Amino acid sequence: MIEVLVVDDDTRVARVNAAYVEKMPGFRVAGEAHSAAEALRSIEALPRLDLVLMDHYLPDETGLAVVREMRRRGHQTDVIMVTAARDVATVQAAMRHGALQYLVKPFAFAGLRVKLEAYAELRRTLDGGGEAEQAEVDRIFGALSAPADPGLPKGHSPTTAELVRQCLLQAEGPLSAQEIADRTGVSRQTAQRYLKLLERTGRTRLTLKYGDAGRPEHRYVWATRA
Repeated sequence: MIEVLVVDDDTRVARVNAAYVEKMPGFRVAGEAHSAAEALRSIEALPRLDLVLMDHYLPDETGLAVVREMRRRGHQTDVIMVTAARDVATVQAAMRHGALQYLVKPFAFAGLRVKLEAYAELRRTLDGGGEAEQAEVDRIFGALSAPADPGLPKGHSPTTAELVRQCLLQAEGPLSAQEIADRTGVSRQTAQRYLKLLERTGRTRLTLKYGDAGRPEHRYVWATRA
């Protein structure tokens, strides 16, 4: 089992993220922390810890400061940043301090699932040990990348496409772009762009909802439940 510490200043968000982790086969929540001090105490106290889902905005210190202190104390536990911090400087600092991935809030389960599945694949690759040829090195460095979807043109994110797909799969009926935006946390414009792409490739079906006046509302349903 991959033991995970969930760090978030919002106890409700921490519980949601912990529930997401527990839904993943092979992962187990080792603990939750809601401040930098509590996170460091948990890291020191837990007998085994493989991965930290680290929020950046904590009440007493930043998540990156916690990562720096972890490294200073000799803890090589893997870190995935899970935060609303979107500025490039923070993302760059996270990379420099060894964060394996960076997931921007808000996100749905599908977004975190992609990261955790990639992390599990990385662990399986590294557990083989031994020497690595160039192909193996490339596989290790590429293990945390989102799986490429040959149906997505350049500039489109597989993670966002998966968010939209999961939202449609879980819906009881057709959804509008605004409803998908509300449920996934992406903008309405982004939702509309991905819906049109998925419609062109035959993955969604467009239906029209007519009101009393004006243009009909575009609503989408996943074309197959597979």
